[in-house]
Amino acid sequence: MSASLSPETVALVKATIPALEAHGPRITETMYRRLFRDPEIAALFNQANQKSGAQRFALANAVLAYAKHIDDLGALAPAVERMAQKHIGYAILPEHYPHVAKALLEAIAEELGDAATPEILTAWGEAYWMLAEILQGREAQIRREIMAQPGGWTDWRRFSVTERRVEAQDIMSFILRPQDGGKVVPHRPGQYLTLRFDEAGLAGVKRNYSISCAPNDEYYRITVKREPNGEASGFLHEHAQIGAVIEATPPAGDFHLPEQPERPVVLLSGGVGLTPMVSMLEQISARHGNLPTWYVHASRDARRHALDEQVRAAAQRHGKTRVATFYEDFAGEEHANPGRVTLDWLRENTPLAEADIYLCGPKPFLRNFVSDLAGAGVPVDRIHYEFFGPADENLAA
Repeated sequence: MSASLSPETVALVKATIPALEAHGPRITETMYRRLFRDPEIAALFNQANQKSGAQRFALANAVLAYAKHIDDLGALAPAVERMAQKHIGYAILPEHYPHVAKALLEAIAEELGDAATPEILTAWGEAYWMLAEILQGREAQIRREIMAQPGGWTDWRRFSVTERRVEAQDIMSFILRPQDGGKVVPHRPGQYLTLRFDEAGLAGVKRNYSISCAPNDEYYRITVKREPNGEASGFLHEHAQIGAVIEATPPAGDFHLPEQPERPVVLLSGGVGLTPMVSMLEQISARHGNLPTWYVHASRDARRHALDEQVRAAAQRHGKTRVATFYEDFAGEEHANPGRVTLDWLRENTPLAEADIYLCGPKPFLRNFVSDLAGAGVPVDRIHYEFFGPADENLAA
């Protein structure tokens, strides 16, 4: 297929924008219903996101954004990269794309009725396959890069739990080593693992967890908060003893520290969102001795604050990292500040105007800070954030 769409196709896709705005979630709900009639395709997805309804809304927003920018795909480059990385994590392959195309076009036809003319469906078919080719090309490139490294693999690989450690109240770390005894691909600090729990008896359960250690070629560490009614986190805390087997795809994610940071770095996290920040800080400590760094973390209280010793040890080794901790329920701890992190505090104590800001934490935490930082004049290309679940393109709204 050609690398661009005809003006007629672009016009037809754009003509569907009002319908997508009105009926987008219904279209994507119908699409998933049709798609999941095939158990093998359903097994590719994180069904927890389907149960919550978050995935269909996220996809509806993504389809709408695609329609709005169909003649300016450069504006969607970050979203395309994020999607490609997710596909690496969930082992999505080229042969899976036709299933999605069929379900999407059938859903558009079902929900829009007579408004879904043959011309509209043909235009959306062309638009879908143009995006699919872009994604498949990027995914193939990512897989080549992974396989070019010692320890590289694609698809699912069996890992054993070799260590487990209580880090804080309801937070535990797990060391995962390949069951085959081989090396692993060193991750980029900030990336995540996608885990599949079929081998552990939780068929169909998949979750993303940030890697919380420095890059190495021997193991990965994940640090997991036990969530209420959480299938995966509950299993890990209760049943993932030494020797338990869990499958994983290679590290993925577009949220990571660059190989050569060009500006001061502010690492800002809330709750268990500190996990990718710890990986970044350990890498900074080991490889970027002259990089000015601020590590700012907010927790409910000291009992729920994980990995604090590792953070302070890495900061001390580095010598150019300033650490600040905030406890909402403050009990007079000497090393912590009372209350919450604020934009005013960040303005006074970190170089917001010159730094790259990396954020991870609960969605309200992210929504507030991404919006506040952008409103304070921090360039959007210096605001980097990660959270798990379907992507929300409106965090700064």
